Amino acid sequence: MTSKQERAEAFKQIDLYPVISSEFCNGRNPVDVLKAVADGGAGIVQMREKNLNEPDFMKMAEEFRKVTEAFNMLLIINDNVHAASEVGADGVHLGQNDMPLSEAKQIAPDIIIGVSTHSFSEIESAQKDKADYINIGPIFSTATKTLSIQPLGPDFLRKALEIVKVPFTVMGGIKQQHIPELLALNATRIAMVTEITQAENITQRVQQLRKLWPDSL
Repeated sequence: MTSKQERAEAFKQIDLYPVISSEFCNGRNPVDVLKAVADGGAGIVQMREKNLNEPDFMKMAEEFRKVTEAFNMLLIINDNVHAASEVGADGVHLGQNDMPLSEAKQIAPDIIIGVSTHSFSEIESAQKDKADYINIGPIFSTATKTLSIQPLGPDFLRKALEIVKVPFTVMGGIKQQHIPELLALNATRIAMVTEITQAENITQRVQQLRKLWPDSL
C-alpha cells in the first residue's frame, strides 16, 4: 500500500489492533513478538516505544516494517512522525501531548494519522482537525499507560459514539471478556497490549481473540 486512500481503506477493515512495547513483552524480543502476532493473522500493529534512543528506535522500526510488509500488515508508529515517514510506515499515532496533528500532516501527508482522545471535547477537536482516525480510551483500568484520568467505561463510549464521525479504535485495559460487549457497541477495532504480548503462545492468542469477531463484521 502506497497511497493514503489505500491505507485508510485497509484500516477500516481491521479488527484486533495489537500494540507492542518492549516493556510488556515478558523479556522477549519485540520483533519476535510481532512475528508471532503476524502468524496469528492480525492485519495491523502499532509499535510503541517510549524509552529507546533514536538509532535503536529506527532499527526496530525498520525491522517492524520488513515483517509487516511480508505479511501485508498495516504498521502504525506511535508518536514518532519522522521515523514513520522514513521507514515507510502506514501511519502514526499521536497522543494529546505529542506533535500537533496539523504539523504531522505536513511532514507525512501520505500516511494515516490517529489521535488519542479521552473526552468528548478531545474527540470533537480531533475530528475538527481532520484526524484520519481516533482512539477512545482508556475504556477500562490499565497499567500500560500513566494517565491522570479515570477509566471512561462502556457508558461513556456509548454516548461518545453519537458524535464520532471518523473511524475509531478503543483501548485501555481491554481483556478477552470485554470484546463481546465492545462489539455490541459497534466498537469493532479493538486495541490490546498485554492480553496479547504477555501471552505464552502469542500466535494462538491472536487467533483465539480474532474468532470473537462475527464473520459479518
